[in-house]
Amino acid sequence: MNDAGVPLDLRRLRHLVVVADVGSFTAAAAELGLSQPGLSSSIRRLEAEVGAVLLERGPRVRPTPAGTELVRAARGLLASAARARDQVSAITELAAGEVCIGTVQTFTSVDLAGLLAEFHTAHPGVRITLREDTTASLLQALSAGELDLAFVALDDSPLPTGLRAAQVFEDELVLITGPQTALAGAESVQLSELAGADFVDFQAGTGLQTVVERLCAQAGLRRRIAFAATQMSMVLALVRHGLGVAIVPHPVAVDSGLPTVGLAGLVRRLALVLRAGEPANPAAAALLDLHQSAH
Repeated sequence: MNDAGVPLDLRRLRHLVVVADVGSFTAAAAELGLSQPGLSSSIRRLEAEVGAVLLERGPRVRPTPAGTELVRAARGLLASAARARDQVSAITELAAGEVCIGTVQTFTSVDLAGLLAEFHTAHPGVRITLREDTTASLLQALSAGELDLAFVALDDSPLPTGLRAAQVFEDELVLITGPQTALAGAESVQLSELAGADFVDFQAGTGLQTVVERLCAQAGLRRRIAFAATQMSMVLALVRHGLGVAIVPHPVAVDSGLPTVGLAGLVRRLALVLRAGEPANPAAAALLDLHQSAH
């Protein structure tokens, strides 16, 4: 009577293959490191599971026709299992696998390209994918398991349930202006002094945009938005041509080469966010460790 629907035990299949190969329970038991009664019991259990006699017992043990067919199938199953084990080992040992990272456009607190380059040098077999998007989209993708880690800009909203901030950063905000404007030579300015100025607004979702809106509202500044852009490169180009001023992270201002005016210590908050608990993906855990060791 066979155990229909019961998955075959790979260990017993290996026992069958070794007995068929060496033609002896005694020799097979020695090769497998088992007692002969233990090996015989394993084969009888396998025969009960498939409902057929698999081996002809005699001076030379040989597979029956049913045994020959199962031995052939068992070799394929055992080879597939070995490949699967190798693939799992490659991922856990960071010889293969994938890590998916998200970032907002203006994340400047971490040299992300440098971090990913260092990780790639250490683990060249791990594929790295990078997605640039808004904070809201990145947090949604992180919750859905599409991303392992995300570098986002925070507003006053709490993180979605199931996500945590592994690290929080503060980014100084400054004003950039065109080279020929009256503000070009100023060292610092209060937001309230910018009433009437034309602004170039960076509108790429929550994060920088919402922080700037909140800070201006707190200062009583009703900005006149002359231009709105979703790419920081366009914001910088419009400011460079004297079409308005913009509030940006200090590193962005430095890289732009545009005149920079301080804003009395105004900052925004950024974070490296991941799902609660430790990363299940070994590559993500290694990347997180690499980042944290440098910060």
